[in-house]
Amino acid sequence: MKHEARPAYAAAIEFLYSLRLFGAKFGLENTRQLAALVGNPQEKLRFVHVAGTNGKGSTCAMLENIYRANGLRVGLFTSPHLVSFRERIQVNRQLISEYEIVRLVAEIQPRLKSFPTDHHPTFFEVVTVMALKFFAEQKCELVIWETGLGGRLDATNIVTPLASVITNIAFDHQQWLGETIEKIAAEKAGIIKPGVPVLTAETQSVALAVIEQVARDNNSPLTKVAESSTFNLQPSTALRGDHQKLNAALALATVEILQLQIPVAEEKILAGLAAVNWPGRLQLIERPGGQKILLDGAHNVAGAEALRATLLKHFADVRPVLIFGALADKNWLDICQILAPLAEQIFTVPVASDRTAGAHELAEAFHSAHPAAKVQAATDLAAAINASKDEPFIVVTGSLYLVGEALERLGLSPAETGERGLNEWILPKTMK
Repeated sequence: MKHEARPAYAAAIEFLYSLRLFGAKFGLENTRQLAALVGNPQEKLRFVHVAGTNGKGSTCAMLENIYRANGLRVGLFTSPHLVSFRERIQVNRQLISEYEIVRLVAEIQPRLKSFPTDHHPTFFEVVTVMALKFFAEQKCELVIWETGLGGRLDATNIVTPLASVITNIAFDHQQWLGETIEKIAAEKAGIIKPGVPVLTAETQSVALAVIEQVARDNNSPLTKVAESSTFNLQPSTALRGDHQKLNAALALATVEILQLQIPVAEEKILAGLAAVNWPGRLQLIERPGGQKILLDGAHNVAGAEALRATLLKHFADVRPVLIFGALADKNWLDICQILAPLAEQIFTVPVASDRTAGAHELAEAFHSAHPAAKVQAATDLAAAINASKDEPFIVVTGSLYLVGEALERLGLSPAETGERGLNEWILPKTMK
């Protein structure tokens, strides 16, 4: 990671990178203590807290766009970042500046000495408190606040929001959240707070039963959202994929629930949805010469099924070249089964991560799922893109890390320098 022209920023990023050594300790004690040491900035802010397996980022982007279109100063906290660490903390969709990162790290660093080594705040805990401090300083009128992992014991859960939003429940991160839908739902439902409205687009009866019970236990009014829940509006969103209609309905329902606290004009709601932008999720790029590249971080089974449905519905007239890379701890075998029939030519690549699945293992899985396809393990993403340079349509998918690398290689990143390694914090074996 080289930032010769910006040594102070480079040092701040290296410090954050060093926090990976502390892994991730699920629980709220450290985050609460660190937030208290910087003045409990969360008490000065209003939040919409968003959890779920898929669609969190897209729903957050929609909510941010709607409220910003209505004239509010809106903070946005999301993870992971695709290229630049600065993507995680935005105000009115402007990335936090390098200067502010340097300043916040310098202010928080001395506070970390208050913690014993075996209870040192983790990367995500520190970044969460940095975001809270920055949003309070920026006098954000609302913060759209995405969970990192799970919800119940996630560092973001120290806030009391205006509304708790749960997009959906699906299998992902089972090694930490639990091996059943019920257990995963219980972790996501952990963001529900006493008396605070909760909204969900989940429809599976087993997951919904868990959310309903937690809502009852907290006396939290529950709104169940379906795609048809448009509240007399006919919204359209710039984000591709039919699954985004449900995310849009969920965002709309949230705005409706909060109308008394934060009134939003109907035309601003529609304008905000129509203009929403969220990179790396069914993002279509047209290159000089006419080649189209679709980037989508379909890193679990539900995401792969949404990608397949979109390709079959909206790109049925062309067979894409598929470039696929995945993390080893994902359910890549099932994802390969879902995506393999869509392409006649498939390149598998390693992801720039210590946790990457092997390209040859992935190639074997694709070949098994679709023996007639031409499947090739490439040395890296650059080689696969180069080998496909004359193809009319390419799909790059399997991991948000891979999508971030593609954005960087294609010169489409909002940042000058990649900091994707900061996504590589180490997780514990179980949640306590």
